[in-house]
Amino acid sequence: MSKVIVAPSVLSADFANLQRDIEMLNSSAAEWIHIDVMDGVFVPNISFGFPVLQAISKHSKKVNDVHLMIVQPEKYFKQFADAGAHHMTIHYEAVTHLDSAIHQIKATGATAGVALNPSTPVSVLKEVIHLLDLVLIMSVNPGFGGQKFIPYTTNKVKEAKALILATGSKAKIEVDGGVGLNNAKELIDAGADVLVAGNAVFSTANPAETILQIMNASTK
Repeated sequence: MSKVIVAPSVLSADFANLQRDIEMLNSSAAEWIHIDVMDGVFVPNISFGFPVLQAISKHSKKVNDVHLMIVQPEKYFKQFADAGAHHMTIHYEAVTHLDSAIHQIKATGATAGVALNPSTPVSVLKEVIHLLDLVLIMSVNPGFGGQKFIPYTTNKVKEAKALILATGSKAKIEVDGGVGLNNAKELIDAGADVLVAGNAVFSTANPAETILQIMNASTK
């Protein structure tokens, strides 16, 4: 079994020392950097935009995993790609024409993912799963860092894995929200390929070591 990809969320980084934290992640075992974009409309918070993504991209040596928690994301795909997004994930709940939006993301050269809020069933992806590079299962209600993990997420990961296997999709499964050493193993065992970790990484004395511990959780 391959080790899980850890994608530290810079929503939990020190904004006054963002370059320092990105350089720390560059030297860590994390393969992706998770960047949450919030508009204050789809979610009750506002976070990063193009200038911050451009600044991160200037220093990042990792895959920039951009999570668009915004309405009408299709208006901005090219700008996010130009700013350095390698992956773009949009919310099922925020897009009217999902098939079209997925193709628009891929047209920029980025890979495409769809995120599901906690109350949204995995089954809504049945018709598009073959198009996706990533399925993001929200394990908290989106909008704020530091929330508690929702336990039924694990079953949703299993359902997503079953759908992927049944359809021959190549999509990875990512879990975002309240992820840490206490639940990493159960999520990996359920089928998760990518774990987003914010507070669980940045609140520790040695973030790079914590990333390694999360990566290796399935071997314990």
